[in-house]
Amino acid sequence: MLQLHTIREHKDTIIQALKKRNFDAEPILSAVLDLDEKRRAIQTELDATLAESNKLSKEIGILFKSGKAQEANALKEQTAGLKESSKNLGEELNATATALQEQLYQIPNIPNESVPAGNSDEDNEEIYREGDIPKLVENALPHWELAKKFDIIDFESGVKITGAGFPVYKGKGARLQRALISYFLDKNTAAGYTEIQVPHMVNEASGYGTGQLPDKEGQMYHVQADDLYLIPTAEVPITNLHREDLLTSKDFPIKYTGYTPCFRREAGSYGAHVRGLNRLHQFDKVEVVRIEHPDDSYKALDEMVEHVKGILNELQLPYRILRLCGGDLGFTSALTFDFEVFSTAQDRWLEISSVSNFETFQANRLKLRFKDENGKRQLAHTLNGSSLALPRVLAGILENYQTEDGINIPEVLVPYCGFDRID
Repeated sequence: MLQLHTIREHKDTIIQALKKRNFDAEPILSAVLDLDEKRRAIQTELDATLAESNKLSKEIGILFKSGKAQEANALKEQTAGLKESSKNLGEELNATATALQEQLYQIPNIPNESVPAGNSDEDNEEIYREGDIPKLVENALPHWELAKKFDIIDFESGVKITGAGFPVYKGKGARLQRALISYFLDKNTAAGYTEIQVPHMVNEASGYGTGQLPDKEGQMYHVQADDLYLIPTAEVPITNLHREDLLTSKDFPIKYTGYTPCFRREAGSYGAHVRGLNRLHQFDKVEVVRIEHPDDSYKALDEMVEHVKGILNELQLPYRILRLCGGDLGFTSALTFDFEVFSTAQDRWLEISSVSNFETFQANRLKLRFKDENGKRQLAHTLNGSSLALPRVLAGILENYQTEDGINIPEVLVPYCGFDRID
């Protein structure tokens, strides 16, 4: 969420910056400033009314002590009117503040100056590519057919139990899933991230804190009986650990990693491009989250990108990195790098990680601040990244490592799996 003083002081600059997102910010920024002016005017009037009421109350007390009951009672009639005015002004102030907050929630983050202009994922900028695309055997299969052939993922049973998008992993498929989770967590903790286990449901305040609400409300599963939401990513509960915290400069960097299942409704997702593991309603993911001093957050972002590169290099999967354009940038992000693995059997790139810097956007919602060396309170910067999302990594391994009579396991995963081949 953008800060009000930033909007007041840099309205025109923000309007220009948000054009990169193809977002017309002028109407909503004007509405925000109008509501803010109204709110401040009401607050001034309310403060003056309360001050006058308090002044008269003191005078009434003095008059009663002096035996001037008639004059005191006359003033009491005035205070009754002031109290009624205060009540009405308080209600108007709350309504205006709520309307202002709702407007602020609709404004996306300002893109970093390095974000390219563009309308969709077709305009994203490829900045790095690594690995040779393997030449597969004749009649190579996509992962959903390999899963059925070797009986390692049962999509049909998932449909029977729950519905489409909820696969059942079996035998070596389940063990490979577990191996990937352990491998990712080990890599992350070795890089200085503290492993953490968090709840898989969050309250509404947590959803608003990291920006899933109200922007992605339709994509989240809502447990209405308890007003809780199944998490779409571990980013939400992990980042909210520090909601309303006041840190110091010495607390940075804060680095967490956690494994969770993730739940996404993905409404409107149909067709061959979402077949198999390509897009699921429930999937496993290992996340990294960082809370940083504003001066260090882009250095931290570079470190996170290099960290994910190192994991993919060890898995020996062909991948590329994209800098997302304004039209494809997430609502809360200032700058995002997507990692994509090449699926040889599908002849397409599959997104397997997003690494993002949100700058102060989430921190403002979270009221996540720190005291600098001068004792001044500032908003921290938050970052997160997939390290990694399992389904498409697993799809890439199954497809790119297939042979005529089986599927090899990446060497780095063999100690975790206990086997080197699926056949």
